Amino acid sequence: MTIPDLTKHYPVDREHLRRLHARLEMNAEAGGLLDIAYRTVDSAVGPLLLAATPRGLLRVAFANEDRAGVLQDLAERVSPRVLESPARLDPVARQLDEYLDGRRRRFDVALDWALSQGFRRTVLEHLSADVGYGQTASYAILAGLSGSPKAVRAVGTACATNPIPIFVPCHRVVRSDGTMGAYRGGAAAKRVLLDLERRARECN
Repeated sequence: MTIPDLTKHYPVDREHLRRLHARLEMNAEAGGLLDIAYRTVDSAVGPLLLAATPRGLLRVAFANEDRAGVLQDLAERVSPRVLESPARLDPVARQLDEYLDGRRRRFDVALDWALSQGFRRTVLEHLSADVGYGQTASYAILAGLSGSPKAVRAVGTACATNPIPIFVPCHRVVRSDGTMGAYRGGAAAKRVLLDLERRARECN
């Protein structure tokens, strides 16, 4: 059965839809029904999709990732109760802006590690703790820090599948010869982030 496009006959009151959505957000949050809130923000590395659970930031997706696919993956792997709800992500968006403006070197954001388990999570936790702002480390060095010096390829996989890039700074991981290597957000985004941190350190 084909569903008719009623918008051709009945004008859409966008302000009314906005109010309905705001009410839906409020009721879902108040009723504990909003498991995953998301929003999109503009940034120096393009539009970013931010998603969070009540436990913390769950996912950061770049423009080169399919937004609908990312949300579907979250619904299948974490919870189907997903809703665009910017308010929960206001503190995250604010700290991201400060970082991209060179005014913040460390994020104070709770993280939800539901999408990263086992050795991959170990790698990402060491990356966050041991490779500071404006620094870089090779995949081999990060493998050693993670307790498995020979697991260089697995470290590469952990970085490539990092669900919370920027906040978990896999852009700071480079090849042993100093070249950038791959990045979930693309080579241009990785270069922007590395250059931003380098300039900020040089200015101080």
